[in-house]
Amino acid sequence: MGFSKDFMWGAASAAYQVEGAWNEDGKGPSIWDVCGRDRNVIQYNETGDVACDHYHRYKEDVAIMKEMGLKCYRFSISWSRVIPNGVGAVNEKGLQFYSDLVDELKANGIEPLVSLFHWDYPYALYQKGGWMNPESSDWFLEYTKVVVDALSDRVSYWITMNEPQCFIGCGYEFGSHAPFLQTNRKDLITMTHNVLLAHGKAVKYIREHAKTKAEISFAPIAPAYIPTNDSKEAIEVARKKTFGMREKGFTFGLTWWSDPVIFGKYPEEAYELFGDDMPVYSEEDMKLISQPLDFYGMNVYYSACDYVDKGYPENMWQGRGMTGMGWVVSPEVMYWSSKFIYERYGLPIMITENGMAGMDWIHMDGKVHDTYRIDFLHRYLLEYRRAAEEGIPLKGYMHWSTMDNFEWALGYNKRFGLVYVDYATQERTIKDSGYWYKEVIETNGKNL
Repeated sequence: MGFSKDFMWGAASAAYQVEGAWNEDGKGPSIWDVCGRDRNVIQYNETGDVACDHYHRYKEDVAIMKEMGLKCYRFSISWSRVIPNGVGAVNEKGLQFYSDLVDELKANGIEPLVSLFHWDYPYALYQKGGWMNPESSDWFLEYTKVVVDALSDRVSYWITMNEPQCFIGCGYEFGSHAPFLQTNRKDLITMTHNVLLAHGKAVKYIREHAKTKAEISFAPIAPAYIPTNDSKEAIEVARKKTFGMREKGFTFGLTWWSDPVIFGKYPEEAYELFGDDMPVYSEEDMKLISQPLDFYGMNVYYSACDYVDKGYPENMWQGRGMTGMGWVVSPEVMYWSSKFIYERYGLPIMITENGMAGMDWIHMDGKVHDTYRIDFLHRYLLEYRRAAEEGIPLKGYMHWSTMDNFEWALGYNKRFGLVYVDYATQERTIKDSGYWYKEVIETNGKNL
């Protein structure tokens, strides 16, 4: 027993990271277009102005996806490309791009998975207070309606929010992502509640108005702690730490986002930590936030750990393997995250992002020999299959990323793709890992 016959094998991207065309055909600016520009907050002051030029080259990119045998492509939609001011007039040319992309995918036998929000918040709405504004969830609902009405006749899989831990935590708690702010705890909690309301309203609308049967989730980061040994005691310690909360960095808490979405309530620990700073909400709020989901999408790259002032964090030791991001190579996280999260939340699991950054280059033979990525994926997918073999329902796996792209505040040096992009020429080259992944898909993981 391994991966199911209908297992969804694919790869993923995000609008700002690949599309380029940042101000073409009526698109409005996002916070990444404005807040990251010429402020020394992004490495080398790079931008997503051109990125992979996917906006103009999507047919070529879909042909490459087909060549790699992808069954699915997870991509996000740029809110400000569709509605330049975030609310109000719809930019028909922007909406048409996504409609054409969906048609191209379907024509090539690739299932589209649409993420409604992957961090590129409309700058016009940011100027109105962004996620702090009590109207922000209704703004998101208005945007959702436009996209769902236009695409749901051909799109059946929907992700509402990608990594709320990052766009709130990195964007507003630690200031490392757009809009590069460090905000007080009370405001962070208010933003959380508005994001959750936006998610819930979007789920409700999709469920009630989609033109094809919809399957819906969101995609938080969900790294588990790995038990130190196989004893029941060690497993319970790891489980408790995985779902625990802390005051500093609370926006990265797994239960902080997932308990309201699945259980309709904030974790009890949050009230102990934050007291009167916790949001005041109605019963209707929580009913909206906890609209039923069809699966639990989760982005997993490495095991969770506790950091210390000096010395290694607990999942690190001298000489341990790391990716180009400095993330530990910890394949067991695929098993333990799947196990712990299924046992807590009871939903089928989809890995909506997993992969590694390398410093890839084209070799003298014209190819990209990324043997380390193949080894990384082999190890991680074996642990994911282990979860399937224990009866945990696994829905799919979306590799991050389809192609090399703009890695947010780190610019273009971190290459995650199955496809190499020469940013000077926009030439694409399928890496050895892309061809290896094709064989995994063709055998449904039996060749691992």
